[in-house]
Amino acid sequence: MSVADRPARPRTSRAAEAREAVKSLILDRGLSAGDPLPTESELMKELGISRNSVREALKALQAVGIVEIRHGFGMFVGRMSLGGLVDGLAFHGRITPTDSGHHLAHLMQVREALESGLVMQLIDRRREADLSAAADVLARMETEARLGGVSPKTDRLFHDVLYLPLGNPLVGQLLGAFWDVYHQLRLDLGAPSEPSQEVVRRHQLIHDAVVAGDKEAAVTAVQAHFDGVRGRLARLRGQG
Repeated sequence: MSVADRPARPRTSRAAEAREAVKSLILDRGLSAGDPLPTESELMKELGISRNSVREALKALQAVGIVEIRHGFGMFVGRMSLGGLVDGLAFHGRITPTDSGHHLAHLMQVREALESGLVMQLIDRRREADLSAAADVLARMETEARLGGVSPKTDRLFHDVLYLPLGNPLVGQLLGAFWDVYHQLRLDLGAPSEPSQEVVRRHQLIHDAVVAGDKEAAVTAVQAHFDGVRGRLARLRGQG
């Protein structure tokens, strides 16, 4: 059978092959985040694929953070981003019927399980871990509470710095993704009902349990920290 007689491959198959070809090129060359990529024309020549396939592949890889396109500068290996995950979770959080298991409740369960495990790891390393940054954020929380309310930015910062001693950059990425979803859905969730001093107290309990090396108390404190979110979700479902 001649090439001309062969049935054309489905467009989706060609697009998928083009994406895999670009990813293989990145891996084969040992490129890292921020490294420059060949131009469209160079990719066409090296990979033996059409301009349309190259563009479709680059667009799809850009959407998941594998490729970064800087207009006027070129294309680069992307830095890890969970932006697509955030947008997807936020969207499904809006379309999930509130009389069934709300998507946000599932998301909260995952984050609660993640932080429960993280505090235990942090306790295992507490002797060499520097928790002074978390203590500084707690002091800021106290000040904000006296002035009227703890800001979401400060609340988020506490969790960011608490787990820094673990030295795992993916932890910050995942926690940041959860925060971004909550931020997008904050109007749906409604305003927090906990007094500001209670917000501070719950964060203080987490910090104190880690410092004391008490894993049971730390996990209990993490779970109590999410009671406020649980209450807001219950009100959203008409159960509170």
